[in-house]
Amino acid sequence: MTLARRSLLKTIAGFAAAAGIAVSAGTAAAQGDPLRVALGDIASVESLNLLVAMERAEERGVPMEMTFFNSEDVAVQAVLSGEADIGVGAPYAFIANSEAPIRMFFRMSTLLFFPVVNSEVYSSWQDLDGEEVTVHSRGSGTEALMRLMEQVHGIEYSNISYVPGSEVRAGAMLQGTIDASIVDAANFRLLQEQGGGKFVRLPLDGVNATDEALYASTRVLESRADDMQVFVEELLRTWADVAENPAIVGELRETYGLLPDLPADVAAEAVPYYAEAVENGIYPTDGGEPQDAIDDLKFLSAAGSFEGDPSSADPAAFWDFSVLDAAKAAN
Repeated sequence: MTLARRSLLKTIAGFAAAAGIAVSAGTAAAQGDPLRVALGDIASVESLNLLVAMERAEERGVPMEMTFFNSEDVAVQAVLSGEADIGVGAPYAFIANSEAPIRMFFRMSTLLFFPVVNSEVYSSWQDLDGEEVTVHSRGSGTEALMRLMEQVHGIEYSNISYVPGSEVRAGAMLQGTIDASIVDAANFRLLQEQGGGKFVRLPLDGVNATDEALYASTRVLESRADDMQVFVEELLRTWADVAENPAIVGELRETYGLLPDLPADVAAEAVPYYAEAVENGIYPTDGGEPQDAIDDLKFLSAAGSFEGDPSSADPAAFWDFSVLDAAKAAN
């Protein structure tokens, strides 16, 4: 067991029962080798569609296991080292800089975030010149978006702090320890409801990019192709079901006993969150296509996170669509 794995045991134990997914090697071994998913975040309502797809894959004989890491950086290293099979994120910069043999294979969500400031301190992008802002993690879509806004508005932050978890950043804003950050739709709504009108959204124009994708090593994509196809088929089915009826998230959460320890007020936000996400097109139902990779690279290039000409980049350097294509053909 590695030091990274040991350091996560307490965190994993706290969420394993909530996720309803095996963590221990003994449990997984009894079912066969699981597909191990690394999430560089905490379990939340945003994880429910992924957890549902994992449960459905298990019903079809593909054991799944989720582990929780302190950041997306640690999660991608776990995938690269073989501690995990699948990661959650959009590691374009990591792949480009390291030429690591990992590829994205399913587009989970598009970027829809809300830059928010405490209006008692700031009121515009220009007010953030020379100030500190807080994002999810290094290399994340939240950082890329905030970096892009530096360029668009001709400003420069004094520092970027990294605080994983949109709900954690929203909580810090409510407590007054953060005055400028970026959160998701659910937590922007929370700030509106509990912030006494002092939190305002800064405008965003012309941003369309992948927020999170699933990725794996090329070895796993090849050696576990059949299992991966089943998983992707269930991802496509779950995403389509949620798009057709967001309320199904609440039903399936109860069916599978997912995240039972969520506070009642947070659990109540699950269906409204997915309804709003579907309305805003956050969860695409096609799993991604090569043009999406080009659009992502254009966004990252504008944000200063990718060097080179995005238009001439080869999507195959970042994505492997073979499992997705096979899953679509099977449906």
